[in-house]
Amino acid sequence: MAQPEPRREPRDPLTKQRVLHAAVGLADRDGIESLTMRTLAHELGAGAMSLYWHVANKDELLDGMVDVVYGEIDPPSSNADWKTAVRRVAISAREALARHRWAIPLMESRRRPGPASLRHHDAVLGCLREAGFSIAGAVHAFSALDSYVHGFALQEQTLPFETPEELVEVGEGMLRELPADEYPYLAATVVEFMKSDYQFADEFEVGLELVLDGLERLRETA
Repeated sequence: MAQPEPRREPRDPLTKQRVLHAAVGLADRDGIESLTMRTLAHELGAGAMSLYWHVANKDELLDGMVDVVYGEIDPPSSNADWKTAVRRVAISAREALARHRWAIPLMESRRRPGPASLRHHDAVLGCLREAGFSIAGAVHAFSALDSYVHGFALQEQTLPFETPEELVEVGEGMLRELPADEYPYLAATVVEFMKSDYQFADEFEVGLELVLDGLERLRETA
């Protein structure tokens, strides 16, 4: 008697959102360089040609991936003062960029913003304008915040240490190459940090407060 065919679980149908989220996950795991339509199709268990029903080409795929990242950034709250609202947006953006280390160059280079990107930019500009910034001032503020958040995120990604233990290891190596009489302030700083539980991540909110304080002065001159 013939054995019955094993029951196969039905696959989730492909949708544009499923394709985009799979592409984001693949880039998170293996790097953006690994992403091709073929590797994405394999990840989804689908044929490469089936992807083109949902994204016209690789450029549209990248545009959509950037929009997924923008969709993860909290919008400014309408129930908070502008500094509190913008602070939360900046912190949320840094958290999203930490999850998606490949995203910053793409966010800066894409020419066709998606709906999440447009909502993000409109909401932040609206928060600033409602707080009393002029149009030019709001643009200055947005640019300064973007530059700070993206720059900090890139710096975090390239540091040679993550934990206090790794910092000590790096510091010891630096001290072997730093004559204290020639670089006294740098050597003293390295020694001090090696004795503490220093976390570079803590610098983010310190610097963010300095940026926000500067933007407050800009707003007052509007």
